[in-house]
Amino acid sequence: MRLAADAECASRAVGQAAARETALDLLKWLALASMLLDHLRNVWPAQIWLYVPGRLAFPFFCLILAANLARSRPEPLRRSALVRYLGWLLAFALLSEWPYRLLVEQPISVNVLPTLALGLLLANAVRPCPPPERLLGLVALALAFALHARLMFGIGGVLLPAAFLLALRRPSWGWLPAGVTLMANYWTALYVEALLGRLFAQAVLLACFLAAPLGLALLRHPPGFPVPPLRRWVYAVYPLHFLLLHGLREWLG
Repeated sequence: MRLAADAECASRAVGQAAARETALDLLKWLALASMLLDHLRNVWPAQIWLYVPGRLAFPFFCLILAANLARSRPEPLRRSALVRYLGWLLAFALLSEWPYRLLVEQPISVNVLPTLALGLLLANAVRPCPPPERLLGLVALALAFALHARLMFGIGGVLLPAAFLLALRRPSWGWLPAGVTLMANYWTALYVEALLGRLFAQAVLLACFLAAPLGLALLRHPPGFPVPPLRRWVYAVYPLHFLLLHGLREWLG
């Protein structure tokens, strides 16, 4: 009887883990699609409406990062996963900067991956971890303040993965990443336009505010259909899509 109960519990845990992986894969696909729509504006500048669905991409990537950190792992596996995750982010941050600058003319920030790397270290520091990792989180926060003007999404972007991690641990805090997403997308002119009743600006702010609760709902209610998994090759999509869109823009003339 006890063996049957244990087997049933193990089976349920495996099922829940599989459902969570499916939800994460769906979030990854949606984040990639949103990112591509957003960056298509650099090929067709007149299609400014693409900026609205594009506001989902960064919050979804931050939620994926937080969900991976929230997994229960033995300490050695958790630490090696953190190092590996950080290594991939930093490596592709370097590889992506030149393609990013080819597509985005006169950028005011570096590409988004340094923001995610600092966000990873800070989010890791808000969960139970050894003192050296806590110190790394404080260093990441200090760097975020110092480099705020050069980081895509600024200090708010670095705080967002930690906000999502807290929301995953305490569902009643689901409002927190929504507020931080607005902070990460703060642009004075946009808020002024929204206050003046401009529908486009209001749609952008609404998308920013709804991105976090939408992502959390997708993660907590996995789809009832299979989703193709995304492996580490997806990191290469970031620099490659910049090159492809730059080539498309040059071809269109």
